[in-house]
Amino acid sequence: MPLRLIFMGTPDFAVPTLIELAARGHEIVAVYTRAPKPAGRGMGVQHTPVEREALRLALPVFTPKTLKDSGAEQTFRAHNADAAIVVAYGLILPKAVLDAPQLGCFNVHASLLPELRGAAPAQWAVARQHRETGVTIMQMDEGLDTGDIRLQKRIPIAAEETGESLLEKLGALGGEALAEALRLLERGQLPRVPQDHSAATLAPLLTREDGKVDWTRTAQELDARRRGFTPWPGAWTTVDGSVLKIHDARPTKGSGAPGELLEGTTFAAGQGSAWELREVQPEGKKRMPAAAWLQGARLHRGTRLGT
Repeated sequence: MPLRLIFMGTPDFAVPTLIELAARGHEIVAVYTRAPKPAGRGMGVQHTPVEREALRLALPVFTPKTLKDSGAEQTFRAHNADAAIVVAYGLILPKAVLDAPQLGCFNVHASLLPELRGAAPAQWAVARQHRETGVTIMQMDEGLDTGDIRLQKRIPIAAEETGESLLEKLGALGGEALAEALRLLERGQLPRVPQDHSAATLAPLLTREDGKVDWTRTAQELDARRRGFTPWPGAWTTVDGSVLKIHDARPTKGSGAPGELLEGTTFAAGQGSAWELREVQPEGKKRMPAAAWLQGARLHRGTRLGT
């Protein structure tokens, strides 16, 4: 039996779930997303990926700046929805909104909760060298990703995975998981398991400083962070006060002082490891092979990056 749903989401990660809900024949009475922003030199309006998909599907779109005032709460309640589906929406849902749908609000979260609560779970899963992750369908409460687990699906993390590629996989998996959860919900067969809060880990919103290379880390750690933080903030270090972005690299053998140029394009990292740079981007220039950059920079052996 199709459900009467509100969908709330913003980025590309949320789009597969919206498409899945529409394909399954559920009645989507409202799509909530972040308001359009001016973009580009002409300052034209840039709609969110979710809004673009909602317009393609001819669904009604709402873009309130907050859900915490009485008017927004009344509008939300007036949709008379069975449930709300929340996927990386970006606004806090107050208790009045959480309680409005008859069946509550369900979140599609890109981790195996209680691991990696927060805004960037896919990126941190790669950066912390997890071997697997997944998606969780969670019954929302007022906490930060603290609600009861209704369903989970797992996926391995590939050896060369990036935060970007993993998020794309998890977006598709999230749509599948939610469709299965709603089928079980309609039959009264969807489990509800409280989270073990003592096992929780955090995956906070990324900042530019997260991409700064700490050469005392092992080369394995540095490479995992580079991949996890692709495309933003990426991995970057400094050379004589200028920023050098590291787009491609690999762990290798070698030892020396952290950040020290050993030979070729290989620099020493922590605990007797080394990182061979393959593709870089000097400040104000285009991406280039690391060997070409090094030849132009004329760095001598023993030079240290990031100092």
